[in-house]
Amino acid sequence: MIDCYLTVKADPDGVWRYLREFKRDHSDKFYYEIRNAAFRSPAKTAAQFIYLNRTCFNGIYRENLRGVFNVPRGTKDSVIFPDDDFNAISKLLKPVQLLSGDFAGSLQAAKKGDFVFVDPPYTVRHNSNGFVKYNQKIFDWKDQIRLRDEVKAAASRGAKLLITNANHPSIVELYDGIGSAAALNRASVISGDSTSRGRYSELVIAIGYEPKEPAVSRAPGRSERRQAY
Repeated sequence: MIDCYLTVKADPDGVWRYLREFKRDHSDKFYYEIRNAAFRSPAKTAAQFIYLNRTCFNGIYRENLRGVFNVPRGTKDSVIFPDDDFNAISKLLKPVQLLSGDFAGSLQAAKKGDFVFVDPPYTVRHNSNGFVKYNQKIFDWKDQIRLRDEVKAAASRGAKLLITNANHPSIVELYDGIGSAAALNRASVISGDSTSRGRYSELVIAIGYEPKEPAVSRAPGRSERRQAY
């Protein structure tokens, strides 16, 4: 994803040209040809990423255990959108530094005046959010604790942070006494299994700033009220 943004930033016309070619040839057969292809051109690789995201099943990005993208063809045929403007996106990205790496590096750079949105893989301790198979390998509970510690350190330097995670007692306890927490409901439609789709409760935590429109909300397993935003 970062490589895609970097390429759009550097060569928006090239990405657009290949994406238009993909639109012209789009079909079930072509989808799987593109999915299995490996390109040398950065512009074509970025267009491939965008094309697959727009035409795969529910826009999911998933890899098998060999690290190969394996999401099947979806039902949508929109390869190009009416509001696509890669040149405008490129201009917006010019002053932006794009990094890929462990979260600790970014959080350790956060200082007073910075705003950090933290959206980690949600905890799987409650085994009901669809990440059980993959999440324990890429982001386990030790990582959740390490993230909490980096968040606290960034807040101590004056950074403002907004964190999302599963609305579960383990996360409530992990961030107990840190910032203002609230539970929000959302719909999930990306699972390949229809029984796993529905409405889920998320926990959002604001640290280092006060919500503009305070409300109250209860987090599961806690009796006290916390501020919502």
